[in-house]
Amino acid sequence: MSPVSPGTAARSKRRRRGAQRRGPWLAIVYWVVIAITLVPIVSMVAYSFNDAPTNRLTFAWNGFTTYWYQNLWNVSGLGAAFGTSVLVAFLAAVVSVAIGLPLALALERYRFPGRGIVSSIVFADIAAPSIVVGSASLSFFLSVGLGTGFWTILITHVAFDVAYVVVVLRARIAGTSKVLEEAAGDLGATPFQAFRLVTLPLLAPGMLAAGLLALAMSIDDYVITSFVAGPSVTFPLFVYGAAKAGMPPQVLCFGTLVFAVGLLVALLNGALNRRLARTRG
Repeated sequence: MSPVSPGTAARSKRRRRGAQRRGPWLAIVYWVVIAITLVPIVSMVAYSFNDAPTNRLTFAWNGFTTYWYQNLWNVSGLGAAFGTSVLVAFLAAVVSVAIGLPLALALERYRFPGRGIVSSIVFADIAAPSIVVGSASLSFFLSVGLGTGFWTILITHVAFDVAYVVVVLRARIAGTSKVLEEAAGDLGATPFQAFRLVTLPLLAPGMLAAGLLALAMSIDDYVITSFVAGPSVTFPLFVYGAAKAGMPPQVLCFGTLVFAVGLLVALLNGALNRRLARTRG
């Protein structure tokens, strides 16, 4: 057994002493944050099974029931609003990834005039308050004579989703190397073949993560959508309006289903990342 040097022993002792000085506060803060995050979600899931005799959301527990799930579409306008939100979110996510991928590649791998300005615009889009983005979007649509509705919601959601997609994909691209693409070129692959067969598979987990983030940002947006929705009603707009007269429990059911689907996709994405890591290893 090799002897431990005095320097190593001293460093180990300092680390133990530092861990003792930290005390329980880090763990307490961690669990408080976790509780703040999970309590609303757990409450939503639990009360979606609560028997509400008045057909309106109540926090008095009246017994377990699946009635609201069996009658999801019985609330006038709720199903249509939810469908509109899902369709807008899906299209916005797909279009945002399609636009954000080449933009992220250009910003991360190439140097060109105006690169700094484009990067600043991307981050400014993220930093801008929602009310500013919504009012600016409405002013633009009115100035060009475009009536508000489904398409203005979609355009606006793509506009603010692209920035988040670019940030996520740039981080993924920064963690990959061009060596494999260059090797594919040395083996006779064209630039497009190298991109399709090498780059895209490497970026696939990042693209999925960026798409999910864009979908989540879009499906629950209220402030920006309220400016540009016109006669169209999305799920957040319906919930806000219904809250004034009493919210139907089906709203919690839809929220629970969205959370369940999002959790499933996140787990699948994690499994895909681990599989790719083992393959590369």
